[in-house]
Amino acid sequence: MKKINYCCFIACLLLSCSASKQHAKGWISLFDGKTLNNWKVGDNAETFSVDSGMIIVHGKTAHLFYDGPVLDHNFKNFEFKADVMTHKGTNSGIYIHTGYQQGGWPSKGYEVQVNNSHTDWIRTGSLYGIDNIKEVYVKDNEWFTMYITVEGKRVLVKLNDKVVLDYTEPDNVKREKGDEERVLSSGTFALQGHDPKSLTFFKNIMVKPLR
Repeated sequence: MKKINYCCFIACLLLSCSASKQHAKGWISLFDGKTLNNWKVGDNAETFSVDSGMIIVHGKTAHLFYDGPVLDHNFKNFEFKADVMTHKGTNSGIYIHTGYQQGGWPSKGYEVQVNNSHTDWIRTGSLYGIDNIKEVYVKDNEWFTMYITVEGKRVLVKLNDKVVLDYTEPDNVKREKGDEERVLSSGTFALQGHDPKSLTFFKNIMVKPLR
């Protein structure tokens, strides 16, 4: 617990030193900074907590799904952004075009990987298992902003101001058995709690719907 409390303290310090949040035109907040209202989790709900304007992810495998009123939590084309901070060995992710599940790994949509130093070589910004990145573009214990844009069949991922992934899904793509729903369609967002050794912080979670 001392280790976790120290990491939370560091995260809060960095949070307090960051520039004040400005809501540019078109951006809608999905997280109120105080509660998990409008978010839904099934198994291992204790993995997610809120403190000092952050969602803290630490515990057994679990997924926290946006279940609020914005577009009835069903997004197709959008810009999404969140500030993220990882700890050494963290493995997490942000799912897009997904849907609520009580447990297990979400079967629908894509996972945008969050992992700078875990033993899994697939690094932050990857579309996990679809378009994988080996390079490390951001550091543990430092806030970075992940931007995810979906327009039609194209997914663009930026870390801070750097484009790290530009993927276009082929027409009539066919996935292997068990991954049939690993395609672009529409759906909600989910934050991943990967394992008890992973510690991840999320804040300023926002979306800008696109036509």
